[in-house]
Amino acid sequence: MSLNFLWVNLLAITPQQIVMYVVGAVLIWLAIEKGFEPALLMPMGFGAILVNLPLSGVMNQFSEGVGETHGIIQWLFEVGIEASEAMPILLFIGIGAMIDFGPLLSNPKLFLCGAAAQGGIFLTIMIAAALGFDLKDAASIGIIGAADGPTSILVSQTLGSNYIGAIAVAAYSYMALVPIIQPFAIKLVTTKKDRAMRMPYRAQGVSKRLRIMFPIVVSVIAGLVAPSSVALVGFLMFGNLIRECGVLSSLSQTAQNELANLITLLLGITIAASMKADQFVRWETLMIMGLGLVAFILDSMVGVIFVKILNIFTPKNKINPMVGAAGISAFPMSSRVIEKMGQEADSQNHLLMHAVAANVSGQIASVVAGGVVLQYFANMG
Repeated sequence: MSLNFLWVNLLAITPQQIVMYVVGAVLIWLAIEKGFEPALLMPMGFGAILVNLPLSGVMNQFSEGVGETHGIIQWLFEVGIEASEAMPILLFIGIGAMIDFGPLLSNPKLFLCGAAAQGGIFLTIMIAAALGFDLKDAASIGIIGAADGPTSILVSQTLGSNYIGAIAVAAYSYMALVPIIQPFAIKLVTTKKDRAMRMPYRAQGVSKRLRIMFPIVVSVIAGLVAPSSVALVGFLMFGNLIRECGVLSSLSQTAQNELANLITLLLGITIAASMKADQFVRWETLMIMGLGLVAFILDSMVGVIFVKILNIFTPKNKINPMVGAAGISAFPMSSRVIEKMGQEADSQNHLLMHAVAANVSGQIASVVAGGVVLQYFANMG
């Protein structure tokens, strides 16, 4: 009897589900063998396999005589993502607690890099819309360019996109590939002379009062500019306030480690609920992967081009154009890419602290961009 049941289940496996097993295996391989975002790609890959097993018990099922049984991954998705986007938002507390905004506060001009580097998001939205995607789907695809996985998940879920799984996979896969994608994008719009441009770094002290006021002020301003960004920016800044207040050091460490790790792990396996074969194995998924790559490349290129234009109007204290590309949200990977490329052009060129400043400004800009997208696309069809 049990062997018959096994045979029936084997025959129930569809070619699309086999494709998803391969996708899951590739994500696990990238996580373990290549070390690409293992905390997310590994559970995401394993989850993709679990949800695509025939009559999988991790998803809700209806059977004769028993009725509906509730699967754990579907329950986690409905409660942790679908109901209020709790998991992506809670993750921002941990991310905020990890970020030191000191280098940015000592050189506020680099705020502009974070803002400029989000330009690829809106260019990709236009491209996706031109290719025939619904506006809400186009907006969700464009946000992949934020280089911020939780923001991508939250925006696509809130807008009710039909491609949440594909968007999540694209966002996290390309975040992991920043060390490969960014050098390519940067070299398209820079010369070796540009990359060798030196920027002296003078460490400037930032007062504790400014560090404490900063997350509060940013939350208020973001809330006034784009009210839909309050959950994103507010929780990011709350995490940073825990870090900087000086009286919650143990909670800050917990947020950076246990909370961030646990939520990341659960988020990875939970988002697999949107990776069922019938939803994922479509021509549109390949288009989304391609558009996600375009969004990443455009973000980096727009950041570089913006700095080049800014330098025309800045007679002194010019910014190395590559620092503009660090305005994406992929922290700290993008900063390290800029430092490495600067040293390849000139072994005495150290851009890390400037790139870090632009990179953390990208953290703020990406969640504000997510809020802006929600604000202006939520009511559009």
